[in-house]
Amino acid sequence: MLLQERLKQAHLDTMLRLSMAVEFRDSCTYDHIRRMAGTSALIAQAMGLPEREVELIKSASPMHDIGKIGIPDAVLQKPGPLTPEERLVMEKHPLIGAEILGHSTNKLMAAAREVSLAHHERWNGQGYPNRVAGDQIPLSGRIVGLADVFDALASKRCYKAPMPLAKILEIISAERGKHFDPQCVDALMSVLGDVLKIYGMDGE
Repeated sequence: MLLQERLKQAHLDTMLRLSMAVEFRDSCTYDHIRRMAGTSALIAQAMGLPEREVELIKSASPMHDIGKIGIPDAVLQKPGPLTPEERLVMEKHPLIGAEILGHSTNKLMAAAREVSLAHHERWNGQGYPNRVAGDQIPLSGRIVGLADVFDALASKRCYKAPMPLAKILEIISAERGKHFDPQCVDALMSVLGDVLKIYGMDGE
């Protein structure tokens, strides 16, 4: 049992370090990974998922953007809007991530692949890379996708300041049933106080 726990921890540590390597290329930090994983777990809990699934999503979520390792610096680190051609290049990163993670029988690796492939899909079918919609999108991808967007809106990036909370909630509410699974949005709102603690925000 002790060996199994050590192997599990080794898997988690390895995935976290790989995730950090990708985020640093993308001018992000470990804090982005920590916040997004914590928010994903809170949403999963609020949706009533078993604790084992909550932990799996939390552990797999840092690998959501691992495919960015295959995106050229000129696109990945561009400090402004992408051209349509650059956008097509960027939209390949979920497929690259899925290829990197492969078809492992390890539950954590399989969950990470699922998250990588699905976190940019949209509830209305207008996402990428496969343009699947609704319940065809794995729940883990729907949860992590919402947590990732929340973090993007709430965080300072090289090309933007963090948005005020009121604006973040306005955007997410407007995209309920469009970009986001309505149940995921409702779950996020139900635990918003705990999410704001992760961000050091006071809810004003």
